[in-house]
Amino acid sequence: MASLSITHQIGVLSGKPIQSESVTSNGDTTGVVSAAAVWKTQPSNLRCRIKNQGLEIEAITPPVSPLKSPCRSPSPVFGSMRPDLSVACQALVADMEAEAAAVVEEEEVREYMEGGTAQVMKGVKGKGVPVYVMMPLDSVTMSNGVNRRKAMNASLQALKSAGVEGIMMDVWWGLVEREAPGSYNWGGYAELLEMARNHGLKVQAVMSFHQCGGNVGDSCTIPLPKWVVEEMEKDQDLAYTDQWGRRNFEYLSLGCDTLPVLKGRSPVQCYSDFMRAFRDNFKHLLGDTIVEIQVGMGPAGELRYPSYPEANGTWRFPGIGAFQCYDKYMLSSLKAAAEASGNPEWGNGGPSDAGHYNNWPEDTPFFRREGGGWNSSYGEFFLSWYSEMLLNHGERILSSAESIFKGTGVKISVKIAGIHWHYGTRSHAPELTAGYYNTRYRDGYIPIAQMLSRHGAVFNFTCIEMRDHEQPQDAQCAPEKLVRQVALATREANVPLAGENALPRYDEYAHKQILHASSLNLGGDDGGRKGEEQEMCAFTYLRMNPQLFQEDNWRRFVGFVKKMREGKNGNQCWEQVEREAEHFVHITQPLVQEAAVALSH
Repeated sequence: MASLSITHQIGVLSGKPIQSESVTSNGDTTGVVSAAAVWKTQPSNLRCRIKNQGLEIEAITPPVSPLKSPCRSPSPVFGSMRPDLSVACQALVADMEAEAAAVVEEEEVREYMEGGTAQVMKGVKGKGVPVYVMMPLDSVTMSNGVNRRKAMNASLQALKSAGVEGIMMDVWWGLVEREAPGSYNWGGYAELLEMARNHGLKVQAVMSFHQCGGNVGDSCTIPLPKWVVEEMEKDQDLAYTDQWGRRNFEYLSLGCDTLPVLKGRSPVQCYSDFMRAFRDNFKHLLGDTIVEIQVGMGPAGELRYPSYPEANGTWRFPGIGAFQCYDKYMLSSLKAAAEASGNPEWGNGGPSDAGHYNNWPEDTPFFRREGGGWNSSYGEFFLSWYSEMLLNHGERILSSAESIFKGTGVKISVKIAGIHWHYGTRSHAPELTAGYYNTRYRDGYIPIAQMLSRHGAVFNFTCIEMRDHEQPQDAQCAPEKLVRQVALATREANVPLAGENALPRYDEYAHKQILHASSLNLGGDDGGRKGEEQEMCAFTYLRMNPQLFQEDNWRRFVGFVKKMREGKNGNQCWEQVEREAEHFVHITQPLVQEAAVALSH
């Protein structure tokens, strides 16, 4: 039997008809392959009927291993035949055995996909966490087409075959509304969303109102829309600004949120119009294929200030970052707040003794442990104003998103950065400069969770894969403690918690940490009831790329997805999952190799 084409393999894995690449010029003879949708145990008495030039024979095929070439001995059925017919019939039976093996493999994939997911798919609480995978940042080209279309198709099918729930894709403002205000080109996204639907994958669509490029992991550059950049060049105070006058053009300053600075519209109006246009254009997919809208709120799509910009080496881990409140719009608000507090002298700017981007807390009078300005009356005034401006920014955009997507069946989510360095200090300086008023004496995540709760939004948090001891100890990093604090805050505010890994990790050690963090026991000293767990509603894996499809990484990832679906207390041990994953990887190897090779080009 001829080896299966990649199109046939995709069809085999999906259980759905997949159009082949070969279509005649008139479009009449498009090839279609289909695959079985249900897995059963390997047949031990498969009967095949063979017809050849009037001869009809019914035989029982021997058991076939999907992983090894079957050892075939001459069947007694052929003993008394003419030699030429005997050879022909044996060849036909061999073909039937190979066909049966293909069906077995196809159905094994189906069983693997469905094994342990039934309860999860029905939404039974406590039975596991669905896994999504982030798409490449450049999935849609600057000319609004799908980038590496064949690779994308093979990759999506590989993800689906592994039991992944869906994908997360950035819908870039700078691509869709690039040329002129109100002129939207959804071309590449329409094709990509249709591709996801055809593969049975759910979609988390990110309304990405920031520039791509300059952050950790950014592999390409997608600027803000041309007409927005033009306005920012005319009025540079539309950009976030630090105390040294350095501008950050990654995201519009929230100080001008409600001002008509973008050709007669305010930034929030532009964001709202964009989301409304997305809703109207893809209404047929909302709630079914598109299940979540993550609303971009700042740099890297996160609700924060661009306090630690990596571009041009401005900031390096684990520096404390710098306050971003020196554009004229932010300063105007600060001045008004200072006058209202009865301390007009506090309105001239942020703290002048807060150091530089790459300082450590103890290097600065403002953030130091003993007698630091952060713990003074002025510090409380400034940090309250700075963090409330960020919360109000989130409130404005969320109010709009909530009304736009109401009744569509999609969830709204917001991403919060996992700023874990210097978490063990009293001041939590990097969180403060980012706009999270979280210190040894004050919980900065409860107000954020409460704001999200008011709008029924999901709290999406990063750094889920990290462990405290993996980080530089002298920087007092504590990602595990931070994740726990956030989980407690979301529980108190009764808001769903979702997670992402902050950095690409393909090792089992990170996978186990994600599994652990996806269902934290919050009982004990925190005031929670014994045995009470905060389970994530979803986890998004960073990211789909050639490394993910390398054999060892793919095998570990497949096992990880299965364990996440089963839940932390699933019946299978890691070793058993690994064995199943090994078998699954062998079956799907051609498809995964196709995806890896295609993505590399």
